[in-house]
Amino acid sequence: MNKVYGSAAEALDGLLFEGMTIAAGGFGLCGIPELLLQAIKEAGTKDLTFASNNAGVDDFGIGILLQTKQVKKMLSSYVGENAEFMRQYLSGELELEFNPQGTLAERMRAGGCGIPGFYTKTGVGTVIAEGKEHKDFDGETYIMEKGIFADLSIVKAWKADATGNLVFRKTARNFNPPAAMCGKVCVVEVEEIVPTGSLDPDHIHLPGIYVHRIVQGEHEKRIEKVTTRQKGAA
Repeated sequence: MNKVYGSAAEALDGLLFEGMTIAAGGFGLCGIPELLLQAIKEAGTKDLTFASNNAGVDDFGIGILLQTKQVKKMLSSYVGENAEFMRQYLSGELELEFNPQGTLAERMRAGGCGIPGFYTKTGVGTVIAEGKEHKDFDGETYIMEKGIFADLSIVKAWKADATGNLVFRKTARNFNPPAAMCGKVCVVEVEEIVPTGSLDPDHIHLPGIYVHRIVQGEHEKRIEKVTTRQKGAA
């Protein structure tokens, strides 16, 4: 089974449809599937629901799909740094489901493991808990959160072999593994495809059983906020 495709557009061919739910990896602008997001923009698919830690910035990441009004709803834990996101949300153009960061990651992981729901203390007594089932365990109150089952997962990895075994680099190993797990189909963009068998099994972060399509490409790796020390500062 050949999992390697020639471009992001080819890797997404036949997978996109109006109103679908997409789980996207990355944190801020680190480890985001920028090539696949650009291909989705060019495809023009609309009414999308994205499960992602954040929505990127105005002109990069999921932000480019907000500009073209292709996103209907976001399931996110952080939505700063994006003025267009805030404008659409405050004007009622964009639906938003806030999730505590760990809860969002666990909802993705749970979906990938076939778990429809789980209980957590996070969010009890806050607006996050409104409308959710509450249950007591050993005298402590928990709320039930549902696993995320996405139509498509798009993630970015550092290395892959042709069978889809993935290695993520440093901070990019954040939401990418759980996002990859919870989609019916997982498409991965990577910096390098290495020969099958060359990856140390102990160093593989996500096994290829979760990965259906792979594309190799060049990445911008934009820095979200550049902080430098003034010359002469201690």
